[in-house]
Amino acid sequence: MQFGNVTVFGGSGFVGRYLVKRLAEAGTRVRVAVRDPEAAAFLKPMGDVGQVAPMQGNIRDRDSIRRAVEGAEAVVNCVGILYERGRQRFDGIHMRGAALVAEAAREAGATRFVQVSALGAAADSPARYGRSKYAGEQAVLQAFPGASIVRPSVIFGPEDQFFNRFAAMARLAPALPLIGGGTTRFQPVYVGDVAEAIMRILADPATAGETYELGGPRIYTLRQIFELVLAETGRRRLLLPLPTAVARLQAMVLQFLPQPPLTPDQVALLGVDNVVGEDAKGLAALGISPHAAEAVVGSYLGRFRRGGKRPPPPT
Repeated sequence: MQFGNVTVFGGSGFVGRYLVKRLAEAGTRVRVAVRDPEAAAFLKPMGDVGQVAPMQGNIRDRDSIRRAVEGAEAVVNCVGILYERGRQRFDGIHMRGAALVAEAAREAGATRFVQVSALGAAADSPARYGRSKYAGEQAVLQAFPGASIVRPSVIFGPEDQFFNRFAAMARLAPALPLIGGGTTRFQPVYVGDVAEAIMRILADPATAGETYELGGPRIYTLRQIFELVLAETGRRRLLLPLPTAVARLQAMVLQFLPQPPLTPDQVALLGVDNVVGEDAKGLAALGISPHAAEAVVGSYLGRFRRGGKRPPPPT
């Protein structure tokens, strides 16, 4: 199934920009709903003249949402936040905002809706982030019963806030903190694979109402993630076990920084494995062979190497 008009909320974000590019390449007219259309102008060259159109769409404002979905055959909601600031609250963005978008999409006559959630979303998640993501899924399904839910693990790619953040820490700090001992497991998934998954979900009517958990081909502990970052940046750093209680105290201070490297809610998330469930539908069900982190991260962590090149053995 191919759509002529698709609206992507949060299309200028990490996942959104990869999705917009693929939609444009497929000949789709893409309306990109963002808070600041001027800041999203970089998306326009991804398609022919007028094919990719950024427009104002505030996920908290019902009227702007309705304007953004008018005439859309499919709608994708990629909007999410990692920490709260001002009016940007987990429940307001992940639950109420998502519900407004889904409701407007149904009223506009859209036939497909994809909600980008997160792996680990659950009613009993120890983190408000995880609970709000789950509440958002339920609100979306109530407003648009045939919606498809996508739950990616930690997403990596050139613009990520995962490997890049750890590499920046390794460049400055003499040690990297293994919160809770560094045993928490992750299944990082490449951003291009997430965008391709959404494309295939949109193309297949049989995916309506289904939930997909997206993870890469390998599971890593936090310690192994740090070891990979150090290997790719050519650095030696002490990996220091940090008790969760101490990390939580540090996060209570760090959360007030403009872009906090750690919040108490994120510490709670780090206490739970972030891997695809054994019986869950994932990338394989969509016919996608996932990219391994080792095959990709070296291409963009180069700026953290001495001289910007792969160095000799670490020193």
